[in-house]
Amino acid sequence: MAQKGVQLDQETISCSICLDLLKDPVTIPCGHSYCMKCIKRFWDEEDGKKLHSCPQCRQTFTPRPVLVKNSMLAVLVEELKKTGLQAAPADHCYAGPEDVSCDVCTGRKLKALKSCLVCLASYCENHVQFHYESPTFQKHKLVEPCKKLQENICSRHDKMREIFCRTDHQCICYLSSMDEHKGHDTVSAAAERTERQRELEGSRQKLQQRIQDREKDVKLLQQEVEAISLSADKAVEDSEKIFTELIRLMDKRRSDVKQQIRSQQETEVSRVKELQEKLEQEITELKRKDASLEQLSLTEDHIQFVHSYPSLSALSEPTDSSSINIRPLRYFEDVTAAVSEHTDQLQDVLRETWTNVSLRLTEVHVLLPPAEPKTRAEFLKYSYEISLDPNTTNTRLLLSEGNRKVTLMSEEQSYSPHPDRFTKCCQVLSRESLTGRCYWEVELTGRGVYVAVAYKNISRTGNWNEIRFGHNNKSWALYCLKNKYLYYHIYIQNPLSGPQSSRVGLYLDHRAGILSFYSVSGTMTLLHRVQTTFTEPLHAGLGIFWSALLHTTSTAELCELK
Repeated sequence: MAQKGVQLDQETISCSICLDLLKDPVTIPCGHSYCMKCIKRFWDEEDGKKLHSCPQCRQTFTPRPVLVKNSMLAVLVEELKKTGLQAAPADHCYAGPEDVSCDVCTGRKLKALKSCLVCLASYCENHVQFHYESPTFQKHKLVEPCKKLQENICSRHDKMREIFCRTDHQCICYLSSMDEHKGHDTVSAAAERTERQRELEGSRQKLQQRIQDREKDVKLLQQEVEAISLSADKAVEDSEKIFTELIRLMDKRRSDVKQQIRSQQETEVSRVKELQEKLEQEITELKRKDASLEQLSLTEDHIQFVHSYPSLSALSEPTDSSSINIRPLRYFEDVTAAVSEHTDQLQDVLRETWTNVSLRLTEVHVLLPPAEPKTRAEFLKYSYEISLDPNTTNTRLLLSEGNRKVTLMSEEQSYSPHPDRFTKCCQVLSRESLTGRCYWEVELTGRGVYVAVAYKNISRTGNWNEIRFGHNNKSWALYCLKNKYLYYHIYIQNPLSGPQSSRVGLYLDHRAGILSFYSVSGTMTLLHRVQTTFTEPLHAGLGIFWSALLHTTSTAELCELK
């Protein structure tokens, strides 16, 4: 009796009502047993129903059964108390649907503590002890519990897949490497794991960097929301002051302006928050993928690692946030200016200025101009036909027919005098002004050639810093010298790195304040990107150092883009 009793656990001889060992056990007609006090109390609560049921199987009895102590069960409980009970595992120790269960346990299986790559079985804390205690199992490889152990066995040779075939990108056994994979590039699964582990760390670094970038973007967007609200509030306040002075005539217009400002504020805030939510969702997804990669990096099963890594390491396309531009308190200033423009002419405000106010409101766009193109085909959609202005051409530059190319000459050319002509620097401006989104390319030969954009009112005479592109606050220039690039603005020099090419591309988004310089060859490489505020229309500029004549003929030509 005692020997068999030790094999029973406490749950077997416990009351299902109080969950404790049976006390004065009684057995009811359906065969289930309870503490006498527990089942009496349970039936006392059911007396009003005139039916009495079993708490476990719900079988009903009429009339109420007479309870008699089960003497045999009572003796068994007492004997087991004397000989000792095996404690039942807690519920969290049993294997659930998502857990790896012990392959040795019978009945309700416990969670596996380890899986053996030799036995191809998983063991709970009790059954794994043989692998720790018996010399027979000392050389077996124990890893964290794994559900897919059978995937480690070659279905053809019934051998462990311990080799990775790089030719066919699959794990194979030793016999397969001598058979259908003979002559292929093979390494041990452990070696392939080591290499992929390094890639995993690189992937995690990229993920973490993207998370940091996205968190910064989210903060910027929050600042954008606050800036929009502050700017809108200030515009409302200023408009209120103006309309207060015109109470009788301007009351209706005041309400209309306030409504449109709030409507536009709501629209723009909504757009910002939409992007903010996308970035936060991307951050969540990136963190989830990072956690998955971290978990994968800890697994000891090389086969499982190699099998799972490619799908986990792939990154989705990031949300574009390169053009987030904060302009605090400036979004609605034009609205205020439009309202106050004609305060002394009340009738004109009512008849004409209201149209102006409405137009200014519809032009308030806070969030993100269209994304900057990424491929040359996308840039070419914004190609702009540009010609050079003969009246600005320095006399050391020979202007070609068609006004698209300049060549540095040793002798001065016989151009007629003009106030727009550059006198000291070998430079020229485009005839056309540039606004909106424009893209153009310049073909360069020789040394010391530079490309630029400048305001029309840049000085033509005076000292070098007032005239030369990039040496003042009215121009931005890229200097293409021998084996290097230099970016200039307000005479501040920034050395740039990038592939040397005879062709340079310039992209301008005037409204967004973006100016980008690209090295154009087989691909486009960004050399420098400017983010500023352009206050006037711009003109394309070309220039050549006079010293370049000492080396070779230098030219700059605006390319025809198709």
